[in-house]
Amino acid sequence: MRLAGTGYDRQVRHRARARHQPLGPGFASFEGNGVGETGRSTPKSKGPATIYDVARVSGVSPSTVSRALNKPGRLSADTERRIRETAAELGYRINPMARALPTGKTGTLALLVSDLTNPVYFDLLRGAERVAREHGSTLIFADSQESPELERATAERLQIAVDGLLLVASRLDDAQIQELASVKPLVAVNRFVSGVSGVVPDVRPGITEAFEQLHRRGHRRIAYLAGPEASWLNGMRWLAVFDLAADMDMEVVEIQTSAPTRDGGVEAFAEVKAAGVTAVLAYNDLVALGLLRACRDHRVDVPGDLSIVGFDDIFGADLSAPALTTIRSPMSDMGKRAAQMLHAEIEGNPGGTELLLPTKFVTRESVADPRK
Repeated sequence: MRLAGTGYDRQVRHRARARHQPLGPGFASFEGNGVGETGRSTPKSKGPATIYDVARVSGVSPSTVSRALNKPGRLSADTERRIRETAAELGYRINPMARALPTGKTGTLALLVSDLTNPVYFDLLRGAERVAREHGSTLIFADSQESPELERATAERLQIAVDGLLLVASRLDDAQIQELASVKPLVAVNRFVSGVSGVVPDVRPGITEAFEQLHRRGHRRIAYLAGPEASWLNGMRWLAVFDLAADMDMEVVEIQTSAPTRDGGVEAFAEVKAAGVTAVLAYNDLVALGLLRACRDHRVDVPGDLSIVGFDDIFGADLSAPALTTIRSPMSDMGKRAAQMLHAEIEGNPGGTELLLPTKFVTRESVADPRK
């Protein structure tokens, strides 16, 4: 028999705390060690620990255990801590599928992104995951690989198992997104769709600052390296570029890239050179970095012969040579706000359908006056 207060019992508790972090929903169960924080031993069961085991050892009701683990903040801090420590010692984990039976909710959200390998989304994913964790939810990720067909099939499959969906940089048309939003709560990121909650960057502030600097330096003929034709945000960036060029009496040439990647930027080099432009605004930083590499390979000086401006300010944009001048998108804030909006919709308290977050021009080394 193990007695509470003995050195051996304290060692057991110490090891249990070292193995387990404070619990939140969304984890599987495994068998506990049979000793509760209260010091009362419990008989070992043949299966995983249950909510009733935690309640018995903690000296509270099962409903109190449920509140402590599922909805933090509704009990006193001491009671909640004691229940969580007992659950950790017993090895109790909430089964989200079991929880979904009485509540209709799994405590799981999904984030479906057009290209999970694109570093522009790293901060967005982290921001959304942080909010999900604060709400006691589990966030799972999926990648549609720039394919509308795969995106729709994946979204429909995910909706069966989650409470809500974050759709990032969707390549679906408006009607398809509206149909998905009619099934379960959905928030679109980098996309506005009528009747669907959405969070997007306001591209005009950043692009306006970029064009003002280019104009001030003497650039009058500029190329825009376009992103995917199915990208709603690409369309918004092109409209802003076109309007600003007209307002500032500048010529702008749209060049379609093969992909929103470094390779797409490399492959666009020949058209950029043939266009006779002195500056380029790329759809994203990856395309800009690819063009920068092609310029280096062909001994085109940047920024002496050609100025290059990226978009998004991804990790590593300042590590290129020269460091990339770009337009920063508030990706972390977008992820946080989108996840907050999704949780509000799941709880039946939508806080608005559209949210614009401003972009910002970041000056580095890849822009200079054009050669005379």
